[in-house]
Amino acid sequence: MNPRERILAVLNREPVDRMPVDLWHTPEIESALKAHFKVRDDFAMWRALGLDKIVWVFMEYRADEGENRGSQVGAQAAGSRTMWGVPLKEIRAGEAVYQEFVEPPLAGCEKPSDLERYPFWPDPERFDYEAADRLARRAAKEFAVIGPWVSFFEIYCQLRGFERALMDLAVNPAFLEAALDRIEEIQTGMMRRFFQRSADVLDMTFISDDIGGQNGLLLSPQMWRTHLEPRMKRWCELIHSHDLKAFYHSDGGFEPLINPLIECGIDILNPVQHACPGMEMANLKKKFGERIIFHGGIDNQSILPFGSVAQVRTEAGRCLETLGKGGRGYICCSCHNVQPGTPLENILGLIEAVKRWRA
Repeated sequence: MNPRERILAVLNREPVDRMPVDLWHTPEIESALKAHFKVRDDFAMWRALGLDKIVWVFMEYRADEGENRGSQVGAQAAGSRTMWGVPLKEIRAGEAVYQEFVEPPLAGCEKPSDLERYPFWPDPERFDYEAADRLARRAAKEFAVIGPWVSFFEIYCQLRGFERALMDLAVNPAFLEAALDRIEEIQTGMMRRFFQRSADVLDMTFISDDIGGQNGLLLSPQMWRTHLEPRMKRWCELIHSHDLKAFYHSDGGFEPLINPLIECGIDILNPVQHACPGMEMANLKKKFGERIIFHGGIDNQSILPFGSVAQVRTEAGRCLETLGKGGRGYICCSCHNVQPGTPLENILGLIEAVKRWRA
């Protein structure tokens, strides 16, 4: 099987020749891996690693000249503002460089009508669908493809500020709903345009909406059901109407909402941060393994960056034996981005351990 066939077989719960292995990483790790293999191209790096890479295809946003708005988030952000108009600041932490969100632009707003004056709402017509389509078609010849990146609550927190966003859930739900309406409408328009052009070469859509912290949920299940569940259902229906899978990302512990997410139509759950309470792998597999595919699992806070190669191999085996019990329903991957300073031998050891494992 080639990497694309292997990933699609897992998504369709069909037999595979071996369990697939994906990898998420920061730009610093990307540079280190390319130097190690003496390659310059991402595709060449994925082939050299032997990855069953799920290729991310996220559209660039074409802002007005001089606006300097970027299109991505987190480690991939660019420009002085995000495409949503949130100011960015470069932060250095050891070997890593991150673009962090600062000065949330909607922090001073109080009424839904204040949203009318915000100048940075993205226009769905201004995404670079053509370039994204070219990348998706190139990738789909050998790899599975995921795109675009969409979010509800994460974007709201960036625009509003994290503390204010959490307060709005309790004291200003009218403003929250009005802003979420705009966030949903813009991204729904973007997805419809992209799917019309490229759905035939896409396999999944990436919904990133962090609702869990290190010790549990960031909002109550009832608040999630009130403000986010109907929107999640609408997006899953749109994604499924184009024969694509809904790939959902939330860091942290959010076990009480996994079943509601499945009921909304989520097909793949990432990153399975099993160090968090309630996210124990055996329990998740037992409760949800027949209804959802797991992606991730490999501890990225301690074992992958600080453990020995032997410990990384043991961690891979533990994830494969639990989340991949029976040889199905699991795509092994780093639990979020591999961070700068992580030994390359640990990354290579992880990939090799997955390739050698048999159910």
